[in-house]
Amino acid sequence: MSNFTSATEFLLMGFSDLRELQIFYSFLLFLIYCAGLMGNLLIVIITTFDRKLHTPMYFFLRNLAMVDACYLSITVPQASVNSLVNNRIISVTGCAAQVFLVVFMAYVEFTLLTVMARDRYVAICHPLHYPVIMSPRVCMQMTLSCLITGFMYTAFHTGYTFRLSFCQSNVVHQFFCDIPSLLRISCSDTFSNKLFLIVSELVLGAGCYAFITASYVRIFSTVLKFPVKEDQKKAFSTCIPHISVVSLFIISGSYVYFQPPSDSGSLKDIILCLFYTVIPPFLNPIIYSLRNKQIKEAMRILMTRTLSLRNKA
Repeated sequence: MSNFTSATEFLLMGFSDLRELQIFYSFLLFLIYCAGLMGNLLIVIITTFDRKLHTPMYFFLRNLAMVDACYLSITVPQASVNSLVNNRIISVTGCAAQVFLVVFMAYVEFTLLTVMARDRYVAICHPLHYPVIMSPRVCMQMTLSCLITGFMYTAFHTGYTFRLSFCQSNVVHQFFCDIPSLLRISCSDTFSNKLFLIVSELVLGAGCYAFITASYVRIFSTVLKFPVKEDQKKAFSTCIPHISVVSLFIISGSYVYFQPPSDSGSLKDIILCLFYTVIPPFLNPIIYSLRNKQIKEAMRILMTRTLSLRNKA
């Protein structure tokens, strides 16, 4: 860290140079953040207080919602404020913290989605052994494994990035600090950084994707053998939301990380990054709420109780 940089701060990219558009984007991001935060917190509340939802599936869904709420909170509020006050400055410490948190949350989200595929596989293909295989202890161990390995993965990439010198430019061509953008403005040799980043992303992405794919191949082959169509429909209703979330996260994330590098930022780059960092955690509660009957029923009961208590008061 001693040869870190001659720069003491970075400049983030703005969404527009026009003041009217800056204000518009600020309020748009604020609305997206509020909607996403409330949606994820609502899932956390429902799956916590409704005892019928105290199952491994909803345990992981609750953890995913908490991760999504944090994921949104890392970049969107600051981007909204920066656009509103037209201030793009971020300190070196703030940039390092943002890189660490973004990578950590993305890692935990992706691995949690992989664990959720395992949960669906056991529930559908081995229902009699489900309470034993997916016991509360095992679920907690899986979640802790996601967090611990995510911390180590993130600490390595963050430390390895911020050992570099940034003496050519301090303009980060993105609306938040991310590793690819920082590597492009470093005046140090970044070959090993890029190599480690690509290899680790390919290993993590390909490994998790292969596991998820294998799980759903077995799930669908089992579901299609169900004699009752209603059982098939119920099984598919718990799998389709998960497949949708995984597909959105993998496609958007892969496109952002493996697209050809550009020397200067553009609105297209920012929009692509929004699809990776903002849209998945924003859409997760909508996808799960609309496709899951138990979530909708628990939400209806919660709203009824809330209105009843309000009327009594």
